[in-house]
Amino acid sequence: MTCVRLFRVQIAAGAALGAATLGAPATAADMAVKSPALNAVYNWTGFYVGGHVGYGDGSLGPDTNPLPLQAVFFPHSVTGGTGGFQAGYNRQFANRVVLGVEADATFVGPVDLPRRTLGPFNSSVDYVGTVRGRAGYAFNGWMPYVTGGFAWGRAQVRVNDAAGSVVSEPGQYQTGWTVGGGAEFALSGNWTAKIEYDYIDLSRRTLGLNDFGMPGVTIDPRLHLLKFGLNYQLGDSPWSATPAQPRLPDSDNWSIHGQTTLIGQGYPGFRAAYAGTDSLPAAGQAQQTWTTTAFVGVKLWEGGELYFNPETAQGFGLNGTLGLAGFPNGEAQKAGAEYPRIRPQRYYIKQTFGFGGEQEDVPDGPNQIAGKRDIDRLTLIVGRFAVGDFFDGNSYAKDPRADFMNWAMWASAAYDFPADLPGYTRGAVAELNRKDWAVRAGVFQVPDAPNSDVLTFKTGGAVVEFEGRYSVFDQPGKLRVGVFGNRGNTGNYSQALAIAATDPSLDINAVMAGIRKDNLKYGFYLNAEQQIATDVGLFGRLSWNDGQNEILSFTDVDRSLSGGVSIKGSRWGRPDDTIGIGGAINGLSASHRDYLAAGGLGLLIGDGALNYRNEGIFESYYAYSVNKHFTVTADYQFITNPAYNADRGPVHIFSGRLHGEF
Repeated sequence: MTCVRLFRVQIAAGAALGAATLGAPATAADMAVKSPALNAVYNWTGFYVGGHVGYGDGSLGPDTNPLPLQAVFFPHSVTGGTGGFQAGYNRQFANRVVLGVEADATFVGPVDLPRRTLGPFNSSVDYVGTVRGRAGYAFNGWMPYVTGGFAWGRAQVRVNDAAGSVVSEPGQYQTGWTVGGGAEFALSGNWTAKIEYDYIDLSRRTLGLNDFGMPGVTIDPRLHLLKFGLNYQLGDSPWSATPAQPRLPDSDNWSIHGQTTLIGQGYPGFRAAYAGTDSLPAAGQAQQTWTTTAFVGVKLWEGGELYFNPETAQGFGLNGTLGLAGFPNGEAQKAGAEYPRIRPQRYYIKQTFGFGGEQEDVPDGPNQIAGKRDIDRLTLIVGRFAVGDFFDGNSYAKDPRADFMNWAMWASAAYDFPADLPGYTRGAVAELNRKDWAVRAGVFQVPDAPNSDVLTFKTGGAVVEFEGRYSVFDQPGKLRVGVFGNRGNTGNYSQALAIAATDPSLDINAVMAGIRKDNLKYGFYLNAEQQIATDVGLFGRLSWNDGQNEILSFTDVDRSLSGGVSIKGSRWGRPDDTIGIGGAINGLSASHRDYLAAGGLGLLIGDGALNYRNEGIFESYYAYSVNKHFTVTADYQFITNPAYNADRGPVHIFSGRLHGEF
């Protein structure tokens, strides 16, 4: 059994929360001196909700072959990044003693496929939850406390066959106890930060594996969790979305926002002459995805900002996100797990150099700290982010959490932008901005193979984009022109076809894998948006790549044309509602078509044969604003020739979306 290890906290989480509590922003100690509200007496009474990230270590028992919680492997131990949510209530008494109760859930990070198929079986923890009492003492703006109570969790064993493929994933729930301690600090407004250690001991249970010719596995979880958390104080009423008075003055040195998006999708059965390995099932299906993201930003120095976005994702895209080139759920690539998994999706530093002159207001928002900035400026970004955070933007079709859901609608589909499986990369971006135009360029890591989660700088990707701003009859518009190139470990369609033609017994997918080397993919995109009246806008995209080598990161599209209209509901008394109507046409190069027709598989598609036609997509949605925080959307997509195959489809996809912003 592994002894307790030194805790190693993810750098991004520590840096963001450390800066929030100890860096340039006002610290709790500073506010105790500077803030009249805090000098009066800070009171911890009330309900709160929040989230946490951190690090876990521990053991699942000497008989297990455990997987790491995220990315570090030790014999008989589990270690790695964790994160989750908490909610609770505190009551502060006249003698400054604080008693409370808290419930939380902590999730682990995803494990890569090679580790998941290591050995005849592997064990892991899906999540742990606790309900704990808390007892602390209030020193105005900070409170040390001890905690303990009931704990439970779910352990899982993945059984692998001789080839390493997962054949079964039996799991079990286990209960136990927890004890720990920590300290919580008042920051600004209604926000507090905490650091906490918890020891969790779950009951020993044996999971029988007789059906697989193996003895039972005894799982005895003993875990150590170090958490860095943020809480939002709700006041005495848990239903108060915004307390009447903030507990402390708000700070303009940092920003915290969050989002949660639940998408359910389904389709009825459709015509299909045949099906292949990656075909959309013709019988019909329904699936859901759920993501929750925290957006934490901190001012470091003049013009310098640090952003950190931990995110949990759960659920599955239709058919495991396979079967359509224009995939209907823009959140599906982040999911792929029965229980939520946490990743530090973004962590980057942004430095802005102003050139003086006219300024513009910057509103507070996700990954945006309120203030002013020079219109003429140079901005540098270094870290981990999504390429779409800074390129290929569009006011009407950009965010599958809020507008169009189909991949070919919210992005230039033929731009195979560098990304790992959830859609993020590491790199650097530079942007020069003027009043009427901007030019930006970026260099990024690319995956080490098609559809890989491992990013590398051995090869790389680059993009340059020009953005022009103009008015037509006093209505604003923008045109973005981008050129891109990626060099990655990919195979060439024509070469694979030529080799496979010499021997009919050869598997063309094995041939493709065997000829992979550093190859270049290049192309361009045009992206336009135009307001035609107040609250009515048009958009369009045209994108193209050379189509000679495998797609590396995004989706199986070599040419794409999309466009549509977005209408706000002010004309019928619902100014925060939105109607969107649009469509897209996707196509492939000749060699890419021939490869799929010969039984080749792409990133998302592969019917085993192909009666080629362009893939056509129609999408419409109505987003109904429930209040300033929540929006409910009904979405319909009609897809002809799914995966470019006239022998299958059409497909009618119906979706519902609940989106919250905080």
